[in-house]
Amino acid sequence: MVQSFKPASECADCKLCERGRQTAPGNGSPDIAHVVREVIGRIRNGKDGLLEVPVGVSARHCHLNREAMDILFGVGSELTPFRELFQPAAYAAEECVSVIGPRLRAIERVRILGPARDYNQVELARTDAIFLGLDPPVRDSGDLQGAQRVTFVGPKGSLTVPAAIRAVRHLHLRPVDVSEMGLTGRSAVRAHISGEKGLTFENVRLKIDPGYLPELHLDTDDANAADLVCGGKAFIES
Repeated sequence: MVQSFKPASECADCKLCERGRQTAPGNGSPDIAHVVREVIGRIRNGKDGLLEVPVGVSARHCHLNREAMDILFGVGSELTPFRELFQPAAYAAEECVSVIGPRLRAIERVRILGPARDYNQVELARTDAIFLGLDPPVRDSGDLQGAQRVTFVGPKGSLTVPAAIRAVRHLHLRPVDVSEMGLTGRSAVRAHISGEKGLTFENVRLKIDPGYLPELHLDTDDANAADLVCGGKAFIES
């Protein structure tokens, strides 16, 4: 019997699934080939004409560039891998920051995701944003047009930048997955969640790259509305 894999989120705080048992990169991480086979098997074995993919719940997190790392953690500082994420080469770092909004409220221990980026960004759920006094735009990661200003505070310093967004719902796929799922030419799809609090998510953006594994990313507000945790199931319209 093929064992169920458990995609890791970046939150490490909700305690609703077993990802706390996951190890740091290089110490017993899941075999990628095995994960690919299982995910593709799920896609091909969808029900009622829908295609099944695993869900990753994306808790609030940030990305930092080299300059920000120098300011917040010290010149020459580097991210320390804490846990691998489901997408290859992505990891949650041990380093965290506090994020302060215009109401002078702070969300502490917002985890940084690696590897380092060439931009500074914090991805928030809407409830996070309301707490901080923000109304950030819905954007793809890396698209900071209209991003709202927040202050990052680290152990060595602070930095105020336009960095706050809410992440668009998105589905990671490889080009071969797009073809096999019959999604060629599509930029967005619907994702259906079954269960007692089942619902349908519109406007799920396709993110396509040969290095991805199939996975639907939702923020914590969307996931909570559908009673989902990491590793749950979504069914995609072809």
